[in-house]
Amino acid sequence: MKLLNKLALAAVVSSFTAYASAMTPIADKELSKVSGQDGVSIAADLHMNIGEFKYTNTTENASVSFKNIGINGTFAMTLDVINGTSFMADAYGSTLGVIDPTTMGQTPAAAAQGAALQAFYGGGDVVKIAIPKIAVAAANGLNVSVGGISMGGSNASFGAMAMNDIKLQGSSVYIWAH
Repeated sequence: MKLLNKLALAAVVSSFTAYASAMTPIADKELSKVSGQDGVSIAADLHMNIGEFKYTNTTENASVSFKNIGINGTFAMTLDVINGTSFMADAYGSTLGVIDPTTMGQTPAAAAQGAALQAFYGGGDVVKIAIPKIAVAAANGLNVSVGGISMGGSNASFGAMAMNDIKLQGSSVYIWAH
């Protein structure tokens, strides 16, 4: 039995070496001609429940509680690595490209944000997490519901509320090393 196990192990190991010998190194010149698809797509079905959100006014010693808060919906994201030039164009174009209509120039707040970003960003590649601009049916969109609203320590509810079809499409998050 031991001999049979050793022979099986030898066969497995020899098959790995056969595959490994088929791999050959690629020179940088040849590697530059290789192309492929980059990026990853992520889809998620979100189900969150928050037992209670309580706001207390300490001056009046009064509070309001939002109970059984549900956040549900489907969303998709993409994950890509982009170069520094694309990052700066994205960042300036979306968050920092605010134009002052009276002067047709960049607002002082956007200019200050741009200067802070340039000082903080050291260059190089950036990971971009984005929620693509795709149509999602309202029934599948991001929805928030509050099961009950009560005052003080009371269990009597004033009713419920909901925020439906919340759109996150077009949002981006950037990650880089520093």
